[in-house]
Amino acid sequence: MPPEINDPEELEARGAPASATIAASTSLGPVHLTVADLARSVAYYERAVGLTLLDGGPGGTSSTSGMPTSPAGRRAVLGVGERALLVLVEQPGARPVTHSTGLYHFALLVPRRVDLARWLAHAAHERVALAGLSDHFVSEAVYLSDPDGHGIEIYWDRPRAHWEGQVAVRMTTLPLDVESLLAELPDRHAPDFRGLSAGTVMGHVHLKVAAVPQAIAFYRDVLGFALMAALGDSAAFLSAGGYHHHIGANTWESAGASPPPAGAATLRHATIVLPDETERERVLARVAAHGYALHHGEEGPLVHDRSGNALVLSVAKGP
Repeated sequence: MPPEINDPEELEARGAPASATIAASTSLGPVHLTVADLARSVAYYERAVGLTLLDGGPGGTSSTSGMPTSPAGRRAVLGVGERALLVLVEQPGARPVTHSTGLYHFALLVPRRVDLARWLAHAAHERVALAGLSDHFVSEAVYLSDPDGHGIEIYWDRPRAHWEGQVAVRMTTLPLDVESLLAELPDRHAPDFRGLSAGTVMGHVHLKVAAVPQAIAFYRDVLGFALMAALGDSAAFLSAGGYHHHIGANTWESAGASPPPAGAATLRHATIVLPDETERERVLARVAAHGYALHHGEEGPLVHDRSGNALVLSVAKGP
């Protein structure tokens, strides 16, 4: 995330929440990214972010198949506990792109305020470069960028009772009260950081789109997310189940832009996790009825929004 851009919830957000037609328990799964140097990226996500390598990695093998992968297709799966949150696919020579659609940031949601405080103390101790620190009323958040320029948010949510029903009028961007946050720790100078909490999930994904009205038409009218807040035609925030947002979409760097070129370090796809096969079939029927092409791959059915951002429609795994 460029440091000069307040990210993502600006003052004066507006827009009346509407009822979502997608299941309330819909959530987000792993985000898949292209990176230029897998070893560099894995080291960053392990050391700086605090994720754990779950599969694959710079050695070029997959624990799923046990076979070496090609140099241009080496991949790594990172997460917490047994939960995959991020999949990195190497494309040597891949470069970041600026004026294009794609990923603005993915957002890792930690379960408690002290978890965010512990991560921030770790970042200070390890001199992790930050791009921003914000209080959004609904949440407190820290922003950074990985070596390929992929935006990352690490945040915790204030209790739902604090913000429910007020997202459209209260979601904002204010400076984070760092002193208050670090006061959660017994000793901010000796952070007891052993990686992100096992309760960390993919909280939301914020996308760069060519036009916000088109994004709203797709995510609300086709997929079925509710529009929770909008900043005119520059940004929109949509969710399932009354959450403040699972999907963000903005044109701050991408108004009228095209998808990134082949070989760029960019978003491969985000993952929408539906509660069961019945719900997925309902969503797929709406996608087909609106004329969107579906592609079927190993991860599940995949659809592109009007800006070319790819989404896999997955189903939650059983207990």
